[in-house]
Amino acid sequence: MSKSPVLAATTTSCPNLLELVESLAVDFASRAAAHDRDGSFPFENFEILHKAQLLSLTVPKEFGGQDAGYPTVCQVIEKIASGDASTALVLTMHYLQHANAAQTRRWHPTVYERLCRESVAGIALLNAARVEPELGTPARGGLPATIAKQTDDGWLVTGHKQYTTGSPILSYFVVWARTNEEEPRVGSFLVPRHFPGVRIEETWDHLGMRATGSHDLILEDVLIPREYGLDIRPLKAFAAPDPLKLAGVSLWLSALYQGVATAARDWLVGYLNERSPTNLGVSLATLPRFQTAVGEIEALLYANHQLIYSLATDIDLGQYDSKVGLQAQTVKYLATSNAIRAVEIGLELIGNPGLSKKNPLERHYRDVLCSRIHTPQNDAICLSLGKSALLYRRD
Repeated sequence: MSKSPVLAATTTSCPNLLELVESLAVDFASRAAAHDRDGSFPFENFEILHKAQLLSLTVPKEFGGQDAGYPTVCQVIEKIASGDASTALVLTMHYLQHANAAQTRRWHPTVYERLCRESVAGIALLNAARVEPELGTPARGGLPATIAKQTDDGWLVTGHKQYTTGSPILSYFVVWARTNEEEPRVGSFLVPRHFPGVRIEETWDHLGMRATGSHDLILEDVLIPREYGLDIRPLKAFAAPDPLKLAGVSLWLSALYQGVATAARDWLVGYLNERSPTNLGVSLATLPRFQTAVGEIEALLYANHQLIYSLATDIDLGQYDSKVGLQAQTVKYLATSNAIRAVEIGLELIGNPGLSKKNPLERHYRDVLCSRIHTPQNDAICLSLGKSALLYRRD
């Protein structure tokens, strides 16, 4: 595999993190269409991200990471997504796992430190494996079918997971499972990909985010050490998730799809300036109809920026309350809806060229539509908002 010309540059000092990330996004964008077309995984992008020390952004400083704040993580995700949304999604999931582990500190300390240091030293990515064929997403309730059986030698894990984003490159899977006890407990179990019994079925063939390698994970009597049982509790103990954990998921996904919509806007602006029909003699960018439509896109993207970064900054400053999780979900609902609408406006504006595979707008549209399937989904967010408002008024 040939190396990107940007790779060498990432090993040298850069005066500004965002300048570095912007240069990486441009490089990633040069390959994004090919990976999307083939459904191939962008391994080279993660080599570059490692060289740029961007895989340890949410790892605590005590273990060699950067412990970056919410706005910085949002900015990095947004910029990377503007180049390659699939790369950004895998990176976001990796960031979330480290951030959540750092916030809760419920993992075995030795195991946690080792994973952190591996993520600093090399390409050692991790992501959750939660969704199952029968259960669907655990966010909707229910016990997982994946079983962790306690033995004298450790945990024996068996199950089938779907939509395991980043599976071609992940070093570890954080598997949601239940114990086989009479009163089962549920929790996360750390499964290294190289352990016997771990298998990937290449099932991912989606409309959007095609290069994420979100294949099925098959676990067949995988024996893991006892300390790899990361956070095992009765199901009812998970009823009230940490508000900051919810905030991270929603804000960083919002930033990702803001990046996709911004890339679509940038391509559209370039197209409208370059396109000069012979019957007009001037570019489409000079016509009021097109200026008005692009103005609507600008308004949507501006609103998203304000929503995402104002809340991210408040979190970093400690200026938040117990409703921060729901507030971040509200941001996700609004920002992803705005992002989808922004790309749709571009498609409506230029017609057939927008749906041509030779132009990136149709890929951005397929990618931005994937924002609807990430937990929490829109109906769950609105239900929570409605309950909060109605109960508040009743009391």
